[in-house]
Amino acid sequence: MRTDIQNVLVEQDESIVTLTMNRPDVLNAINTLMLQELTEAIEAAAHDDMIRCVVLTGAGRAFGAGQDLTEFGSAHDGSQPLKVIEHLAKYHRLILAIRDMPKPVIAAIQGVATGISLNIALACDMRIAADNARLLEAFARIGLVPDGGGGYMLPRLIGLGRALEMAMLADEVSGPEAERIGLVNRCVPLVEFDETVRALAQRLANGPTRTYQLIKELMYKSLDIDLQASLHLEGLLQEAAYATADHRESVDAFFTTNDCSTAVLIWQTLLPTLVGYTCSSENDYLCISYTTNERKTDR
Repeated sequence: MRTDIQNVLVEQDESIVTLTMNRPDVLNAINTLMLQELTEAIEAAAHDDMIRCVVLTGAGRAFGAGQDLTEFGSAHDGSQPLKVIEHLAKYHRLILAIRDMPKPVIAAIQGVATGISLNIALACDMRIAADNARLLEAFARIGLVPDGGGGYMLPRLIGLGRALEMAMLADEVSGPEAERIGLVNRCVPLVEFDETVRALAQRLANGPTRTYQLIKELMYKSLDIDLQASLHLEGLLQEAAYATADHRESVDAFFTTNDCSTAVLIWQTLLPTLVGYTCSSENDYLCISYTTNERKTDR
């Protein structure tokens, strides 16, 4: 991954990479260069097998103050009209890169997170906020609609009524209130913020990355399909999950930490529902078999 970028700090600690938007003098307002660098860093993390969790945060006292409006001066004086759709397409590339990331992405929010900066955080899988966080959909304050996926993600996280309230009134939501309404997963005291984010990132990095990818696919695709289609999708993804090393290793680990009689009871109930598995017991021994297209294996 590139580290010679100007407006985004890239710090990798073993399997965790932290991407820090780094324009603290303007509360990490996003300009064209930062947007390009952040997008490239996200895409690079997606393709780096050494990385198992991504943390996105802001330098200094803010997560991000939204779009840097000083870049649009020439658009408003008429000398160089802004091509809005082309401009937003650059943000859409970033939003989709975050959402399609085949590993967990955490937004670590302290201080202000407004406008497009907030909506970038909403695209992440989980959000941890410090108790000094101030979140707002500020677009209406300057006569604009929420962009960067805000119209899609906000009502799905907090419901249509609250989403309309946030978008129309453009009032600040505090960190504790954001946790209460489901805008963030957790709000913690500022003194505990860094450690909380680090612990969550480490837990995810230590987990079954391929399974997390399948879970993300199931959850996000199910937002836009009916129940029957979601059930079909879960079958396809569960079949893929059964084939992973994480699943096999977890089954093995189960039998090293549980007595056989308990395992017999649990697995005789569970395994008949799983395609390709059979279960039997004899003299307090448990035999599990699973069948693939290539061979039958006893465990």
